[in-house]
Amino acid sequence: MKMSRSETARRYVLFVISLFFAALGVAFTKHGELGVSPISSVANVMSFKFPALSMGTWLIIWNCVLILGQILLLRKNFKPIQLLQVPLSFLFGWFTDLGMMIVSHIPVSSYASRIAMVLTGIVILGFGISLAVIANVIMNSGEAFVKALSDISHREFGTVKIIFDVSCVVLAIVLSLLFFRMRIVGTREGTVISALLTGAVVKFFSRLLRAPLSAILTKGAAATEG
Repeated sequence: MKMSRSETARRYVLFVISLFFAALGVAFTKHGELGVSPISSVANVMSFKFPALSMGTWLIIWNCVLILGQILLLRKNFKPIQLLQVPLSFLFGWFTDLGMMIVSHIPVSSYASRIAMVLTGIVILGFGISLAVIANVIMNSGEAFVKALSDISHREFGTVKIIFDVSCVVLAIVLSLLFFRMRIVGTREGTVISALLTGAVVKFFSRLLRAPLSAILTKGAAATEG
């Protein structure tokens, strides 16, 4: 059934909220300096090599590369509505830099505090992703790129997602070795922890929040239309 305009608007508002929490999660893991999620790992390495540009800016660049990749892969099958990924990628980057400002005062002098930052970031990131899943209006550039690969290769989305995540980490490590004289920078145990736990956190919050949020989205829209 086609959604009303008010319901669509509510879903996009929820999606923007999801971007903020996802970006805040990235900021927490970044501040821990034990590595970030696989999809952000390339941008993280680039932020160490070229610190004149913020982490958020590098995430914008990386997301735009993934959007361009979708266009090249799908060509005429790329739907214009997916260009909304561009402004949303900018918003995500700005939210990330805002998140970095928010967490900058948190001390991370010990290894335990760094692990705590990573775990907190994973929970916040998973919460944000679950909100995006429930909003169900548009994919972020990373998942949209994976879907494009899945469509043209005729392989399952989950399989391609694993390959994509591993490829991001490998690329981040290769860039680090090239940029930092054969040292691995910006990709550590936090990246592995994030890869292992984020999916479970997303599932937990999706199951917990899907029913109440969906009710708010649909009933609120119906009331407005009425």
